[in-house]
Amino acid sequence: MSTRTVLSQADITRALTRISHEVLESNRGPDGLVVLGIPTRGVVLAERIGAQLSSISGVAVPTGSVDVTMYRDDLRRNPTRASQPTRLPDGGIDGATVVLVDDVLYSGRTIRAALDALSALGRPRAVRLAVLVDRGHRELPIRADFVGKNLPTSAAERIFVRLHGVDDDELVAIEGGADS
Repeated sequence: MSTRTVLSQADITRALTRISHEVLESNRGPDGLVVLGIPTRGVVLAERIGAQLSSISGVAVPTGSVDVTMYRDDLRRNPTRASQPTRLPDGGIDGATVVLVDDVLYSGRTIRAALDALSALGRPRAVRLAVLVDRGHRELPIRADFVGKNLPTSAAERIFVRLHGVDDDELVAIEGGADS
C-alpha cells in the first residue's frame, strides 16, 4: 500500500495556530472558553490549542479531556477500547463555551459520543468542534466549526495522525487508495 504525507510538522503547527485565532475571533476573546480533547491525539491537540489561545490572548484558557468510550455506539463490535480519564477544569463546563478537539472527523460517531458525554458532565453554553483533519464520509449531521485541513478521501483510504507526545514523529499521512 502506498502512503503519502499530506501534512508535515510545520503544517500541523500552522493549522493549530490558525484554528486558535479562529476560535478567539468566533468567541470574541478567551472569556468562558474551555478546550477539551478527545483521547488520544485530540488531547494533545487540545493542549496545544489551549496553550496557543493563552499565548495569543494573555489569559489562561482551561483545557482538559473527555472520554467517550462508554458513550460509543460500536462497543459491541469493538469491546476492547480502553477507557481514558476525563479531566475537567476546576470550574467545570456549566455555562462555558466548550471547544471539543479531535484529530480526524470521519463518520461523526465519535463526536456524537462526545456530545453525549458532555451532557452527562454539565451544561455548556455552547459546544464548538475543532479538528485537525476533516475527511468527509459523514454518517451523522455533524460539522466541524474549525478545520485544520479538509482531506477528501475514499472509504478505502486511511488517515494516520502522528503527534509528538504520543508518537515518535509528527505528520498526517494517507494510506491506500486507487494506486494500492
